[in-house]
Amino acid sequence: MDIKKKIEELVEKIQSNKELQAQFQKEPVAALESLLGVDLPEDQIQQLIDGIKLKLTADNIGSALGALGGLFGKKD
Repeated sequence: MDIKKKIEELVEKIQSNKELQAQFQKEPVAALESLLGVDLPEDQIQQLIDGIKLKLTADNIGSALGALGGLFGKKD
């Protein structure tokens, strides 16, 4: 399994579904297992959870910084 590619796919699915976001925050293992349709070994599921949390956090920070950039933009 290409972990990086799978993380990207799962992040897209989670970001596009508010209910799934809430489930992932409360029960990340159950959320991923329902998305994947399989029961993964603990070490693999934890790698996915860690990667998804990191990506979601990075995306949120990027969006916030982008919004802040407009506040400090140069005026002509």
